[in-house]
Amino acid sequence: MIDIEGVVENIVFRNDENGYTVAKIRYNKDLISIVGYIPFINTGQRIKVKGEWVFHPNFGQQIKVEACEEVKPSTIEGIERYLASGLIKGIGPATAKKIVERFGKDSLDIIEMNPDRLTEIEGIGPKKAEKIAESFKEQRQLKEVMVFLQSYGITAGLGIKIFKKYGEETTSIVKSNPYRLCDEVSGVGFKTADRIAANLGYDMFSKERVRSGIKYILSQCISNGHVYLPKDELVKECVKILNVPEELILEQIVMLSINKEIKIENVDNEEAVYLAPFYFSELYVAKKLIELSLQNLSGDFNNIDEEIKEYEEENGITLAEEQRSAIEAACKNGVCVITGGPGTGKTTIIKCIIQLFEKRGLSVVLAAPTGRAAKRITETTGCEAKTIHRLLEMEYMPESEIPVFTKDEYDPIEAHAIIIDEASMVDVLLMHSLLKAVSIGTRLIIVGDVDQLPSVGAGNVLRDIIESGAICVAKLNRIFRQQDRSLITVNAHKINHGEMPILNEKDKDFFFLEIDGSADLGEEIVRLVAERLPSFREGFNPVKDIQVLSPMRKGEAGVNNLNMKIQSILNPPAKFKTEKNFREFTFRKFDKVMQIKNNYNIEWESITTGETGRGVFNGDIGFIEDVDEENQRVVVLFDDKRVEYDFSNLDELELAYAITIHKSQGSEFKAVIIPVCFGPPMLMTRNLIYTGITRAKELVVLVGNRAALRYMIKNNTITKRYSGLKCRIINYLHAIS
Repeated sequence: MIDIEGVVENIVFRNDENGYTVAKIRYNKDLISIVGYIPFINTGQRIKVKGEWVFHPNFGQQIKVEACEEVKPSTIEGIERYLASGLIKGIGPATAKKIVERFGKDSLDIIEMNPDRLTEIEGIGPKKAEKIAESFKEQRQLKEVMVFLQSYGITAGLGIKIFKKYGEETTSIVKSNPYRLCDEVSGVGFKTADRIAANLGYDMFSKERVRSGIKYILSQCISNGHVYLPKDELVKECVKILNVPEELILEQIVMLSINKEIKIENVDNEEAVYLAPFYFSELYVAKKLIELSLQNLSGDFNNIDEEIKEYEEENGITLAEEQRSAIEAACKNGVCVITGGPGTGKTTIIKCIIQLFEKRGLSVVLAAPTGRAAKRITETTGCEAKTIHRLLEMEYMPESEIPVFTKDEYDPIEAHAIIIDEASMVDVLLMHSLLKAVSIGTRLIIVGDVDQLPSVGAGNVLRDIIESGAICVAKLNRIFRQQDRSLITVNAHKINHGEMPILNEKDKDFFFLEIDGSADLGEEIVRLVAERLPSFREGFNPVKDIQVLSPMRKGEAGVNNLNMKIQSILNPPAKFKTEKNFREFTFRKFDKVMQIKNNYNIEWESITTGETGRGVFNGDIGFIEDVDEENQRVVVLFDDKRVEYDFSNLDELELAYAITIHKSQGSEFKAVIIPVCFGPPMLMTRNLIYTGITRAKELVVLVGNRAALRYMIKNNTITKRYSGLKCRIINYLHAIS
């Protein structure tokens, strides 16, 4: 075992996810390589490391670090390098130099014990001085906590989140009950908490462990789209994962039910186990939909045939009978679902409905699940549409991961009609929140394509409502965009009917490139994005207008590999581009990125109006404006909203030159490129490829294997989701009939 002390000269590599670091330290006159899980060392720090010499075939002699501690720098030069390292927010090289010039060897003591004196330095006001002091204190506490957490296998990024939640109490809280982390810290799953508990000597048969495990398995089923799990399936899964007797699991299921953390009820002739919020959401949605559908309505819509004719004449169109019926149904029913594929006239119907209501002095509001979907309906109808979250006036709650909506049954949405577009994306929790804010007397018009992928969140809301047969449904089957012979529209419907699309017609908008090798497929997609499509169609911006949509994440045709390939061509490194390595990716100035989870608390500022607000949502696409090493943040522009991400929150972002088809729901792009090759069976489905091609406005290019495309089109398997909404709607209607 070797024990040496030196100054960090260079960070060669750092994995921010697990803290694995390769660095060079200056020991006397020698430059020595060290490797190990040492996440919070920075250039300029003096450290003491303990470890063993190892030999790497490519990099030679290294010290494999087993323990590392910071040594407070004692020289003027060491203090300046330490402060300039970027470890402390608010201090960069220039500020570090000023501090050391003013306070010399006392600089660190001043920051820790008397930070008000920092205001003696030009450019440092009281707020900045306070920020520097807080960061300095936090770093010291953080290092102590991280030594504890990392000994239990917790990654650096996750350790920061835990520390931000509990602060200096982290160690005592984790020791007393590590399973608290599952419920209270985003990103900590049961398996992580279970590993910590095992290392702390927790009894694997403890009730805390079993209860946490049951809730973990239920939450995993929710992340797969289910609203509940059959009890027998839940118990079987618990036995397998927890490795405890079935009797103990059944006992704790009962205790969780008594504590009202879960609900057990008969659904489809089997015992269903719900996490409580999902049970009550499903129950409420079914009840409220029936109540709204049976309400007495305001406004005389008994003779609207002449008004529909006037609309046709004013707009120079002729509506089909099914469109007329849909308009009439929406006007005359408390709840109406309008469903159809691309080109079936859903937007035309919405515009006509709005006009009919406005002629009667009745107000209409439009909303969609995502910002991009809301923006699109605003552009196509000429009427402002909001996200459902904004319509419900979502409020920020400190330290909360769950949105709180101010609009509810006590302060409902003020409108005579509410139109929700892209309803296939609405999950059961969001529908519950929406319906709470819809008062009796307001019409609810639900518009969506039931053949697209279901919501990312739990439930099968649109399909369940339609299949219940209890709610008015208008189905649109006729295509109205055939006059311009858009093959995107024609082929979407052919695929939806199990037919092969029309490919490669001259001067059309739907093409297939046959590529056999998976490596060649990736290279061809890069060429299409960077060269071929921008030259094929004038005005196509390779970053803003062309979107690669892949069914999968992994493999040559997966988004992870394609993002790195496309980034290297469209946004290569340069001296003027700042960047940050995170996990296996590099986030670079000007990169196209996507938010991959809902963050209801993060602040944004409009660059056009100066308006401020909170919330960035799963699927939002933006561009990196800056990577700021000094303040440890990445700045992203989502349309006109500027958002700052702390480096510890970069797990919420991904490169977005290529995204999964699932993440593309509710979006439209000028040109879409889709790799088509064999992969996991669950990703080789008709509704997946259908959803992907319907995201394109002007051009679709499929790249890959015809046999794989044919397989996807023939595979109409719809993955089963455990949802009781359909049964509840039917049962509630029967109960009040």
